[in-house]
Amino acid sequence: MKISIFGLGYVGTVTAACLARDGQEVIGVDVNPEKVALVGAGKSPIIEPQLGKLLAEGVATKRIQATTDAEAAVMASDISLISVGTPSTERGETDLSYVFNVCKEIGTAIKHKTAPHVVVLRSTVPPGTLERCQALLTDTLGIKAVHLAFNPEFLREGSAIRDYDAPAYTIIGTEDPIAEAAVRQMYATVNAPIIVAKPAVAEMVKFVANTWHAAKISFANEIGRIAKAFDIDGRDVMNIIVQDTKLNVSPTYMRPGFAFGGSCLPKDLRALLYCARTMDVPVPLLNAIPTTNQLQIDLAAQAILRSGARRIAVLGLAFKSGTDDLRESPAVLLVKHLLGEGCEVKIYDKAVEEAWLVGTNLAYIQRNIPHFQALLMEEPQQALAGAELVVVTYNTAEFRQVLLESAQGIKILDLAGIFTEPIEALEYQGLAW
Repeated sequence: MKISIFGLGYVGTVTAACLARDGQEVIGVDVNPEKVALVGAGKSPIIEPQLGKLLAEGVATKRIQATTDAEAAVMASDISLISVGTPSTERGETDLSYVFNVCKEIGTAIKHKTAPHVVVLRSTVPPGTLERCQALLTDTLGIKAVHLAFNPEFLREGSAIRDYDAPAYTIIGTEDPIAEAAVRQMYATVNAPIIVAKPAVAEMVKFVANTWHAAKISFANEIGRIAKAFDIDGRDVMNIIVQDTKLNVSPTYMRPGFAFGGSCLPKDLRALLYCARTMDVPVPLLNAIPTTNQLQIDLAAQAILRSGARRIAVLGLAFKSGTDDLRESPAVLLVKHLLGEGCEVKIYDKAVEEAWLVGTNLAYIQRNIPHFQALLMEEPQQALAGAELVVVTYNTAEFRQVLLESAQGIKILDLAGIFTEPIEALEYQGLAW
């Protein structure tokens, strides 16, 4: 198949690399010429394990191209995937302007085609969006047929390629047999059950999945807080809870730790809450999730300030390990708070330090910490030098080793559960255990 992918962010770039690896011809399309140049040169615009290697191989075999020319990409492909951003507005509504703009571009190009064309929406959108895309394309094309499907992705940053290769299922939201057949063919090498659903159902599933993940993280954090009040390690409690895979579903996310963040969970939770408000559906538990998540960040800041430390080393700035994504990262908000309190902060995050930060990722960090690059250290020892307190925001083997090799007596505030037991040589405190 020849596939054009609109949007070279996390989802679009990973999808392009994996499809090319599996034998498809891919044309990546983006309005950002810097991203296009990087992908076209076989370089990844983001930090993601194995992605750079797959992109380089795809470009070397001529299975991956990149362009800013939307019409040329559509004309040279059989199927177009839309993977552009759907950010939140100030009131939590999903901004669909990028999706609709791409639909218009695709529709304009299809006018000049004689062969059938399939459009697959991959961006996370509220129910009814594919129907609106269909109406928009129909208005553009008149009686000319176009075949649409919604295909949600479940790729976690830091393990996206592994998730692409082994998903729980592949969902095809469509009632169009031609679109369904095209998506089935596109994922022919992916070993996963295929679920065909009505588009609105498939669109809703993605929102609910990410809201559930956000709820699990918040639930585990609240349990950790209550347990600590009884001098109980909340991790011990949750380790038993997650062993019930019959009723408690899955251990993923069900661990006390730091707040959730990133480009998906906060945005999709806000969107679902907006949907509930507009439909006058009361959702007190879901409404509490953003509050309890922000409280986890506030409690971390309070613990740091109560310690009396003013020179702080922060290990981890991205919202999780294995990625350079800073969007809505709780670590960014924590550092911003500390700087506002007059603390001196030095940060070590290898992925962020090495990354080409572009687009909304760069805009977010510049908006919150304009001089963040001056705070980033190339080596962890540089961040720890002179620090009165080390704050760990996510759990990696590298961070664990750095702390074990650090000066005896150093103070540590662990927000991520990096040690299962306190280290005698270190002055160690956990946020929720």
